[in-house]
Amino acid sequence: MAGKRIFPPTTALYPAPVVLVSCGDFMGEKNALTVAWTGTVASDPPAVVIGIRPTRYSFGLIQRYGDFVVNLPRDEHLDILEYCGSVSGRTEDKFEKAGLTADRPESVRAPLVKEFPVNIECKVKDRIPMGSHDLFIAEVMAVHVDPSVLTEGEIDAEKMRAIAYWNGKYYRLGERIGKRKV
Repeated sequence: MAGKRIFPPTTALYPAPVVLVSCGDFMGEKNALTVAWTGTVASDPPAVVIGIRPTRYSFGLIQRYGDFVVNLPRDEHLDILEYCGSVSGRTEDKFEKAGLTADRPESVRAPLVKEFPVNIECKVKDRIPMGSHDLFIAEVMAVHVDPSVLTEGEIDAEKMRAIAYWNGKYYRLGERIGKRKV
């Protein structure tokens, strides 16, 4: 086997989850933004992180309201993800144009996206500038799960038909290969 090639520093940690982050005010201005720089950062209390460029319209909404919702897509939502990741909420109402329904949250002001089977309400705890993106670290306040993606009370990966982002492209997640929980 030949030696490994050395690449310059790059975003080589793949695959990344791809989510639709909704922000703003359920009753007023709102937006939805496709985000691949995201992940779980703590389990007690549950916390997530999202990375957003400060130039984005959603960045200002999250700063102003201090919360957001991470909406987990299924493979059928790919067109919505591509649309919401390619236009600005400054110039278009993404909820209207993408056919999204704003649903009432329990603990935050940002709307849930009704069409997505899992919605994670998040309250911002910290913001860290990291070059091109700022990280918003947020505590999970509530999780909404549609019964259609549950098996024996747990979210079922096969029913979710989740997708991931890898080097500018989207992929459907494959079959389970292990039996242990990490």
